[in-house]
Amino acid sequence: MGDLSAHFSKKEFACHCGCGFDQVKQELVAKLEKLRELCGGKPLRINSGCRCAKHNKTVGGAKNSQHLYGTAADVAQVPGISIDQMAKFAEQAGFDGIGKYNNRIHVDIRGCKARWDYRK
Repeated sequence: MGDLSAHFSKKEFACHCGCGFDQVKQELVAKLEKLRELCGGKPLRINSGCRCAKHNKTVGGAKNSQHLYGTAADVAQVPGISIDQMAKFAEQAGFDGIGKYNNRIHVDIRGCKARWDYRK
């Protein structure tokens, strides 16, 4: 049980630097719930949610990263589901931004369509 939704809590989205920034948008959480459902109800692990400007710079995030606004999450690959399939599910869940990485996907609610593939 989470404090944001049935399966997600604020602490999963909190900035990793310890600054306390955890103001994730409810629309993002709702779409993550839909993504979880599309992944067969398997748990989703949030690798990165909210980021303060200092932490975003430290990790090499984009200057205008959606993580700065609580509108993005990096989700670890779900065992048994390919990155390509997770990205398709993210599309079905209604995410605007979807990025593919070797072991995770990035999803966001930026307000316009964006797609990228940074796999090696």
